[in-house]
Amino acid sequence: MPFGRPAGVETQTETGMDKPRTRLRIGVGAGMADDRIGPALQLLEECDPDYLVCECLAERTIARETLSRRHDGARGYNPMLEERMRAFLPLCRQKGVRLVSNMGAANPAGAAQAALEIGRELGWRELRCAAVVGDDVIDRVRAHPELALMDRKLPLEDILPRLASANAYLGADVVRDALATGAQVVMTGRVADPSLFLGVALHHHHWAYDDLPRLAAGTIMGHLLECSAQITGGYFADPGKKDVPRLAELPYPYADLYSDGELFIGKPDGSGGRLDRMTCAEQALYEIHDPSGYVTPDCVLSLDGLHFEELTPDRVAVRGIGARARTDTYKVVVGYFDGWIGTGEVAYAGVNAIARAQLAADVVKERFRLDGGAASEIQVDLIGVSSLHGSHAASLSSDPYEVRLRVAARCPDKKSAHLLGDHVRQLNMQGPYGAGGPVNLGAKEIIAVDAVLIPRDWVNPQVITMGA
Repeated sequence: MPFGRPAGVETQTETGMDKPRTRLRIGVGAGMADDRIGPALQLLEECDPDYLVCECLAERTIARETLSRRHDGARGYNPMLEERMRAFLPLCRQKGVRLVSNMGAANPAGAAQAALEIGRELGWRELRCAAVVGDDVIDRVRAHPELALMDRKLPLEDILPRLASANAYLGADVVRDALATGAQVVMTGRVADPSLFLGVALHHHHWAYDDLPRLAAGTIMGHLLECSAQITGGYFADPGKKDVPRLAELPYPYADLYSDGELFIGKPDGSGGRLDRMTCAEQALYEIHDPSGYVTPDCVLSLDGLHFEELTPDRVAVRGIGARARTDTYKVVVGYFDGWIGTGEVAYAGVNAIARAQLAADVVKERFRLDGGAASEIQVDLIGVSSLHGSHAASLSSDPYEVRLRVAARCPDKKSAHLLGDHVRQLNMQGPYGAGGPVNLGAKEIIAVDAVLIPRDWVNPQVITMGA
């Protein structure tokens, strides 16, 4: 018997239309690299998803994992992969749920192999895994220093000696192809966040890759789900203004996407959090530069007619989405080394705490200069007073009884970064009185990111299968 449940056929929609169609239910397993595991288990146990999708890559994450793989060729994938697989695979096997994730980061094949080994250890001998590879285009990019950086408006040549990674945002078609192998677990590297979800829909519903109304439905589904609990009340609560019941118990969402493109977002019945037009609207606009033209590898999405209909406290209908044909380029996120940051912190309390903290900062900067420290920028923050808005009059109008000083420097070398933190730590004996908890937070290498556009035919994504 093939893995998974047969697609459900329904003859009644929630709007009363008498029309046979299939339903796809996708649950969210993660929305960031170190997201919580418990809410995903709740979905698996209570909501009967067909697929669980874990979206775990930020712009800098894949550059970080590229460095990890350089130190250990067997690594380079999400550090929580093992923990998630041990939690999810038993329930996925029991309930016939397939799992798709970009936890592969800089090493999708290694991630798929790790998932396979964990599954076999747990007794799942017939487990099959697939890896999507080909998003790493650093060699292609290196050969074209004339490419234009999208944010800095400079040629790639300016950062080429410091280039650490270059990964194309692949689309839903390669996720569809990986699922077509029959794999129960699919690991990818850099795939656009909504494309992870749309790829599942393309495979499950056998949609054509040029069916724009359905591509629009699948893409907005992915965009609404990609940040896990942000659509169910996370990053939303403002006491007395935007209240979220049982915020500590935020659930993850799921989507019901029908073969005709009708879309609903839900959360477990009676769960905490909040799912309504306001939470959906905020997530819909998240990271959208142009609501009328949100460019993805699969289509150009338009939110102009988007609206939400609240059906129950745990269910919202998504209406009015449209799309245009995809562009002829892939976006490539490039990571590059951009120096070091050194940081130190110390607290002051009591009468005149602000003045003592400001004096301490001046002392640190002068000693750093006298000892030959090099920095292109030094930032002084009085946490709770000026760390967000600088020396704003409203922030400095009172005299807090306590404050924590943070001094950070952008340095060209690791030695200078450590020196800055050392001078903050030494304030306990060599600065104003009353220093509390001084620490040198160490030197951190900076990986900055930008992006370039490349022709689609420069990218050759492939699927690798392994297992039974």
